Amino acid sequence: MTLIETVDAAEYFEPTSTELSSQSISAMARGMVGSEILRIAGNVRTLQAQGRTVCNFTVGDFAPSQFPIPEALRDAAIESYSAGRTNYPPAEGVLALRKAVLAHYEKRLGLRYPLESIQIISGARPGLYAAYGVLIDPGETVIYPVPSWNNNHYAYLCGSKAIEVPTRPEDGFLPTAALLEPFIQEARLISINSPLNPAGTMISPEELRKISELIVNENTRRKELGLRLLYLVYDQIYWELQLGDIRHVTPIEVMPEMAAYTIFIDGISKSWAATGLRVGWVVAPPHITDRIKAFLNHVGAWAPHPEQEATAHILSADNVLDDFYANMHNEVRARLNLIYNAVQEMKAAGLPVDAIAPQGAIYLSTQFDLVGKSLDGVPITSNAQIGDILLEQAGVALVPFQAFGLRQETGWMRLSVGAVSVADVEQCIPRMRAILERVK
Repeated sequence: MTLIETVDAAEYFEPTSTELSSQSISAMARGMVGSEILRIAGNVRTLQAQGRTVCNFTVGDFAPSQFPIPEALRDAAIESYSAGRTNYPPAEGVLALRKAVLAHYEKRLGLRYPLESIQIISGARPGLYAAYGVLIDPGETVIYPVPSWNNNHYAYLCGSKAIEVPTRPEDGFLPTAALLEPFIQEARLISINSPLNPAGTMISPEELRKISELIVNENTRRKELGLRLLYLVYDQIYWELQLGDIRHVTPIEVMPEMAAYTIFIDGISKSWAATGLRVGWVVAPPHITDRIKAFLNHVGAWAPHPEQEATAHILSADNVLDDFYANMHNEVRARLNLIYNAVQEMKAAGLPVDAIAPQGAIYLSTQFDLVGKSLDGVPITSNAQIGDILLEQAGVALVPFQAFGLRQETGWMRLSVGAVSVADVEQCIPRMRAILERVK
């Protein structure tokens, strides 16, 4: 082998500066906002490196030690890799998986779609971004409730006008028709997630019907005037993690006319604890999925071939899914209920804390009502400060709702249980209580 002289590239880098950034980086890149969750995660790693015990409620992920993927999914993926199916999958997705998704939706959601409506993607995230990209022209309006996950970033990346609609704890932080109606005529897209990240709540059939009526009526008006139509992105990535008495519903179930205007975002990441396998899908009218396929072709956001084949195999095995769900749901419910019941006990004791009963997903909305109070004589003024106090003094890491767009400093936080054990939760509860008892 011919040896060549090594060049240290770093010697030639320009010194980092604001001026250099404006000269070399696009305006879009300069305007991107960093993740508050990643900032908190960095603080967690720092404390753990110091030997501190931290109960990490921050990540919307699953620790495989706590929530392994279905064994049959793992085995089917290994079999596909062993068979050498490591080439590009078809751009629209493996045919067996597309058919399996259709059958799954018809059996479990009562929705029948043509094959052309299914686009397989690498997890839910590219589908959300692609839906924004193919529906929204720069300057057009997107409505989304806050708190919600990542809508602000997609709206920014697509150059759209974002209307953020603050929601209320009494509504489970979910949107209502009354909150959306004032903005409906100028919107091109509404984005709704249920079960909701970050709140762990689920939209009711009655409220979803009212929102669907708004959209259908608005599109009737637009068709008469020759205006561009209004669409709903319905992110239901958590829909098979239903934990309470509320049943997941779809816009089409409550109003069939919504089939023309609904883009479903879905996948196995959350319901199968398979976040790293990157298998998701979009289900929508065929003219939209056709453009999403073209959009994603240019960024290569395909799910890996073996994982697609494995997913198709599991979707077709109802007994495997039902057994897996029964165990997984019990484990998620045990953790969420443990925290919820502890919070209610602390609230009953007069401590400044509250929570919304868990309904779906892996999240618990918890309010630490500390703004305007003090700890050891130090005034508490923000959710971020509350989060820092709980992390540094109680070893409890959680995410303020500010990370999801809610601006009010009211102490609401997201607790995620996918990466913690029951023992972790049991051990952190007394530490949280000790902090709350010191608040004046």
